[in-house]
Amino acid sequence: MPKIELVPSILSANFAQLGTDAKAALDAGGSVLHVDVMDGHFVPNITLGPPVVQSLRKTIPDAIFDCHLMIERPDDLIPAFAEAGATWISVHQEACVHLDRTLHLIASHGCEPGVVINPATPVEMLDEVLEIVHHVLVMSVNPGFGGQEFIRGSLRKIEALAKIREVRGLNFRIEVDGGVALNTIADVVRAGAELLVAGNAVFGNGKIADNVTKLLQAAKGATVARA
Repeated sequence: MPKIELVPSILSANFAQLGTDAKAALDAGGSVLHVDVMDGHFVPNITLGPPVVQSLRKTIPDAIFDCHLMIERPDDLIPAFAEAGATWISVHQEACVHLDRTLHLIASHGCEPGVVINPATPVEMLDEVLEIVHHVLVMSVNPGFGGQEFIRGSLRKIEALAKIREVRGLNFRIEVDGGVALNTIADVVRAGAELLVAGNAVFGNGKIADNVTKLLQAAKGATVARA
């Protein structure tokens, strides 16, 4: 069974103390930092770019940075994010005219390629690239803003991906992003996801370390049930 990992999303962190918050989430048990990149075109919000990733890389040199590009024309910025210190780079199926080429571009810059699908995009749209991706990210909210309510239909997509992975003998990991919190994380794990992106549930209220611990406990409890 793939390892369950919590992936704190810095979109919900305090940007005035971003390095401190990010480090606190990792020290408490988070495995990977999720970096939401928005351009105001593909999604209705603007967040951050390569300079922020570069600064974080200097602050937390050993962290895995999972850069999720919610942008039009991602090919133009993939080299910059790779140079800034990204470890994984994921792109939206909906944003890529030549998805295969874009995923190979990510790999050519030394990063692990991932592909993302929005809530309205069926899993079948990824059939031709599942053999070349490191991870598939299922959006369980419509991308653009943190703190949204979990879309329950995404559980079926996670289950479908887990079944495809097993039947085809593939190794991609299944990630989920959006509305992952104490009341949803067990369902997500039981459906088959193992990379659990949580932003508001980690950074929104209370102590970061306590929030991470509670989320991991809930996820691991569901892992036992899944086994």
